[in-house]
Amino acid sequence: MKSASERALSSRWVSPRGKDVPISHNFILPDSNGWPNRTPGSTYWRNSSCRRHVSVKTLQPTVADEIAPSTALGASLSGKRLLIFVVAYNAETTIEKVLTRIPVSLHSGGVEVLVIDDSSGDDTFARGVRYQQRNSDLKLTVLRSPENQGYGGNQKLGYRYAIDNNFDFVALIHGDGQYAPEKLPALLGPLVRGEADAVLGSRMIDKRAALHGGMPFYKWIGNRILTTFQNQLLGTNFSEFHSGYRLYSTKALAQVPFEKNTNDFHFDTEIIIQFLRKKMRIIELPIPTFYGDEICYVNGLKYAGNIFRTTLRSRFHQLGLFFDRKFDVNPPEQTYDLKLGYESSHTAAIAAARVGGHILDVGCGQGHVAAELIKRGCRVTGMDRYAPDPALTLKDARFIQWDLDRREFPVNVSEFDQIYLLDIIEHLKAPEEFMDELRFATGCKRPEIVITTANIGFIATRLMLFFGQFNYGKRGILDATHTRLFTFRSMSELLKQAGYKIVEMRGIPAPFPKAIGNTGLAGLLVRFNTALIRASRGLFSYQIFVRAQALPTVNNLLAETIDVSAKLRQSAFAA
Repeated sequence: MKSASERALSSRWVSPRGKDVPISHNFILPDSNGWPNRTPGSTYWRNSSCRRHVSVKTLQPTVADEIAPSTALGASLSGKRLLIFVVAYNAETTIEKVLTRIPVSLHSGGVEVLVIDDSSGDDTFARGVRYQQRNSDLKLTVLRSPENQGYGGNQKLGYRYAIDNNFDFVALIHGDGQYAPEKLPALLGPLVRGEADAVLGSRMIDKRAALHGGMPFYKWIGNRILTTFQNQLLGTNFSEFHSGYRLYSTKALAQVPFEKNTNDFHFDTEIIIQFLRKKMRIIELPIPTFYGDEICYVNGLKYAGNIFRTTLRSRFHQLGLFFDRKFDVNPPEQTYDLKLGYESSHTAAIAAARVGGHILDVGCGQGHVAAELIKRGCRVTGMDRYAPDPALTLKDARFIQWDLDRREFPVNVSEFDQIYLLDIIEHLKAPEEFMDELRFATGCKRPEIVITTANIGFIATRLMLFFGQFNYGKRGILDATHTRLFTFRSMSELLKQAGYKIVEMRGIPAPFPKAIGNTGLAGLLVRFNTALIRASRGLFSYQIFVRAQALPTVNNLLAETIDVSAKLRQSAFAA
């Protein structure tokens, strides 16, 4: 039967659905590995925790995890290079102790220790240099920034050093001794084995142990409140977001724009969010809690406010309501997903298709809408500047790769019954000229034009302007690839002046199911948004849906008039 201390340190890895999964392996973490006030040889349990979309495997205990500080680790690094990065500020009384506590197992050719003194006001740099001179067995580099960079700014320097000098891993510890260097071998295990892109040392896996280790109660409460808020908003299940003990793969670091992050203390939260947005593998492992007489430079209220704002901004960025370059970690979408199962621009366009009609789908993307039109018996010709995935190419559809900004058309436009321009007119360099040319190309025919576009007058955009924000992003109304922005009135004027008769113009609600998932709440929000559109379509419509008829040009209409008149004249003479 487990002792109380063993049960207290029992942990779990969290499945993608957030359920606890027991781990059937254990390993020894004696006091010499950094645990305060524990019985030597007590058995503790491993931990890992992840977001819903972060892949984490059940970890197996290895020699690297159980290694004692005096054991050689060279072979366990598997030929990889490690940078132990020590951030230091006014740490003259602790920096040498921290360096001394780095396990002898890490005094190997593939390991370097980097200390960056962030322009301290004391002798931190000098103490580091003197330690370097006395300990030639440890490969140690001591640097001092020319001016104070802040906690986040100091990390940027260290991570850039690690990347530029071809290290495989970088481990962050603090010069004040708050995080136990003795735990480095255990924390390195998942990185060396290729099971993680980042390892976070957590003090809150056993929350009571954090208090017993000296964490002030107000900090413990603040940590729990902030972590709970972040887990709820980001869909994660971390035991804490706020540990400064972390190890990264430099290959993973190079894939996120960490240099755009803050120089302040919430840098740690921003880089975690970047890793999550990039779907990196993040693992938590337990570390001891220690609070001594070190000086805390964190303004708690300011830090909490920054955490709330940063987390909200990242969530808004994910929803397409706000754009923040530091969270823009994934490649841009060349095409858009299909929005079905609720009122959307796609469902409206598909419903408007004439059964059995011949349709030109301009800006067809991967052909998702075309596939739905074919189900309605339509013949579809797709046209786009991007070639669709060959695996998705429809057998019953024709595709033409074409630069939509060219003045001419590669097909006889007059052959089509309907022409679809779904979320495409806002991407054109000269939409007025495009609509003129399209009308001219229809000849004397009168095909129906189906258009969807973003409504710049949407209430969310107006509120952003009210608060001084106008952020272009990767999708949504302010998609950075949009060259023109339209309201109902400006779209109506464009079509009328280009020679089109508007048959229908209505508003489309925001795609809540795409943003928050196809849930009951999302459906309720769509219905509520639809009701608001009836009150004010200009204010509450996320998109504009238009059906218009292309009228003949004056030249074509004159030719048609002469031709019809000639036929009528012949009929009159015959009578």
